[in-house]
Amino acid sequence: MATTNDLKNGLVLNLEGQLWTVTAFQHVKPGKGGAFVRTTLKHVLTGKVVDKTFNAGTKVDTATVDRRNMTYLYKDGQDFVFMDADTYDQITVPSETVADNANYMLENTEVQVAVHNEVPLYVELPTSVEILIQHTDPGLQGDRSTGGTKPATLETGAEIQVPLFLSTGEKIKVDTRDGRYLGRVSS
Repeated sequence: MATTNDLKNGLVLNLEGQLWTVTAFQHVKPGKGGAFVRTTLKHVLTGKVVDKTFNAGTKVDTATVDRRNMTYLYKDGQDFVFMDADTYDQITVPSETVADNANYMLENTEVQVAVHNEVPLYVELPTSVEILIQHTDPGLQGDRSTGGTKPATLETGAEIQVPLFLSTGEKIKVDTRDGRYLGRVSS
C-alpha cells in the first residue's frame, strides 16, 4: 500500500483488480477545499487511458510488476517461449499476450517481458528491428525513391508498405510500434 503522495510515473496501481500504470500526475492544492491528486492512468493490458482524481493522502494499492530482459526462443503451437537473460529460466507466453508484436519478433530477439505474480502481462520489443523482405513484387521501370509504396511480406509473415525500389531478399529496418518502414540495412 502507498498513499497518493508516493505516486510517480511508471508506478503500477491495482485498482479494483485491474492493473494501471501512472503516466502523469499532478498535486493540486486549491485555495478552498482539500488538496487532491489528478492522475492519468494507462491500463496495463488493454492500453486504455483514463483520468482519475484522488484526494490527497488516500491509500492506493500498488502492484509489483517485474520487467525482465528475455530472449525469444521459438513458437510452440500458439504460444511463444522466452528465456530469462539472467537466470536462463524459460517461460511460455500465450499468443494473446504477445499480440501484434509477433509480426516483428524473430528468434533470438531481445525483448522485455512484464510479469506480475508469475503471469506475463505484455511483451515490449525494441523500437526498431532489422528484418528481411521475404517477398515483394518488383518495382516498375522509372520508379524512384520518392515515389509510392507497395506491399511487402516480411520473414515473420507480416505485411507492411515499403518504397517501390526495394526487392525481395533485402534487409530493412522497421518501427515495431506502427510497422513503418525506416530504411535499408546495408549488409
